[in-house]
Amino acid sequence: EVQLQASGGGLVQPGASLRLSCAASGLFDDYVIAWFRQAPGKERGGVACITTKDGITYYEESVKGRFTISKDNAKETVYLQMNSLKLEDTAMYYCAAIERRIINVVTFLYEYEYWGQGTLVTVSS
Repeated sequence: EVQLQASGGGLVQPGASLRLSCAASGLFDDYVIAWFRQAPGKERGGVACITTKDGITYYEESVKGRFTISKDNAKETVYLQMNSLKLEDTAMYYCAAIERRIINVVTFLYEYEYWGQGTLVTVSS
């Protein structure tokens, strides 16, 4: 059974850091695992993604240089290190997964197959 469990959200001030975790059971061999986010009143969008087999990454433009996605295959966990958080990073963050063989390019522009529950990140002064 495939399960994705996101955690690590919280309330922080602008400029602070948070690390989100996505524990992925049942699917870590050759998948792309992504972080998406959805702010109130806005559409959900991709943040970062990583291939579980070879660690290829892709980032949404606004988080480049601030966020880092990484993986620990032994723990079957993907992390999103978020530094220099801004007010506009406030959102519910979700992790999702898709089989690597289904996609041609490592991006968010696919229908991800598996989704975890969200973890709320609030950046507020």
